[in-house]
Amino acid sequence: MSYSAAFHCIEGCPGSYPVDQVIYRCPSCDGLLEVRHEVAAWRATSPARWRATFDERYMRTRFPYGSGVWGKKEWVQPHVDDDNVVSLMEGGTNLMWATRYGRQLGMERLWIKHCGTSHTGSFKDLGMTVLVSTVAQMIADGADVRAIACASTGDTSAALSAYGAAAGIPVVVLLPADKISAAQLVQPMANGALVASLDTDFDGCMRVVQRLTEDPTVYLANSMNSLRVEGQKTIAVEIVQQLDWEVPDWVLVPGGNLGNVSAIAKGFHDMVEAGLIARSPRLVCCQAAKANPLFRAFESAQSRDGVVTMADYAPMVAETTLASAIQIGAPVSFPKAVKALARTDGLVTEATESELAEAVARADRTGLFCCPHTGVALAGLEKLRASGVIAADAKVVVVSTAHGLKFTEFKSRYHAGTLPQASQTPNVPIPLGADPEAVVRGLHDALDRQRER
Repeated sequence: MSYSAAFHCIEGCPGSYPVDQVIYRCPSCDGLLEVRHEVAAWRATSPARWRATFDERYMRTRFPYGSGVWGKKEWVQPHVDDDNVVSLMEGGTNLMWATRYGRQLGMERLWIKHCGTSHTGSFKDLGMTVLVSTVAQMIADGADVRAIACASTGDTSAALSAYGAAAGIPVVVLLPADKISAAQLVQPMANGALVASLDTDFDGCMRVVQRLTEDPTVYLANSMNSLRVEGQKTIAVEIVQQLDWEVPDWVLVPGGNLGNVSAIAKGFHDMVEAGLIARSPRLVCCQAAKANPLFRAFESAQSRDGVVTMADYAPMVAETTLASAIQIGAPVSFPKAVKALARTDGLVTEATESELAEAVARADRTGLFCCPHTGVALAGLEKLRASGVIAADAKVVVVSTAHGLKFTEFKSRYHAGTLPQASQTPNVPIPLGADPEAVVRGLHDALDRQRER
């Protein structure tokens, strides 16, 4: 069976464009593009056979199909030769049954999809393997690509730098000065990227990288390039696969530039189109209150007829938030997110700084180790559960986007009580001496106090 894919305008303009063409927007309306596959080719294989194929490949050693992304190659980027696939064994991340945390919310069917347990510690690996592999194929076919470039709040630059280094393709990353964690900054430096620290925010970096990539020899790697979506949509396929091909009722996703919620919606849509599932779950995009243009647009629409349009959208200057990776006031993928949420009967929530920090602390005390962006989604879950929108018996998945170890400064400040807002459950080391008897007495006293609480 021959599989094919091409770029199309999301606004419905006529025409299609090869996925190896250097193009990011529709030439007719300047709208965003999306990758569309030949669905008839998918349907020529039965849903049962697709499920079996994906299961047979899952996390095995046959290259490149052991990757959580490339195990779905026919659905992702079929034209890339196996020899040009740049994979660091992305995907295949834990879908953790969060029993203790869920029971605190009165839920028995809550899972956390740990996308941060990937090579560079975030879900961005899933999209970057597809984009960098496509560029590797382009170069093999004779294209003149000098470098791949991105603007980033940290995780995108880490993923691009690692995959670029693995492929031997130069990488340029533009970062907002003093607005990302040390762990995020060191990743592209270690992988040999050309790192530029700009005196602006992410939106300012995005304006610069769009200008830079007007040169067709510098390829754009941000999520307005819909090749990224094709990798990230496999989160949806993997969730259903890990639930024995059953569909959850709700999926909650942190939202900044809004590419991931769009990608996950596309993954569920593709499975419906191919007949693997009968319905999509309801999606919830969760934003930080200090960077919430999508939430504001949905609130505006609710006061009218509930239908969000681009007229509801107003870019904002994002304020400083603990959820630094989603501190974005002018999200490039806003139009895609609106369509995704409309398609899935989705919702949008917001979380204050205190709400996201306390949600992380509560979850961490049940064995999780969450990034602040996941905290935004957990806070959204807690609100929707408390209001009854999400029922006690609902099957729910929260997408955790990055590893907590990337944000140890945030966690240290929470427990040290040095965040701008008060910490409700700080936990600090107990200062004790060196005498064994005195230390043991002190520990018994601490255990007794802990039991009393």
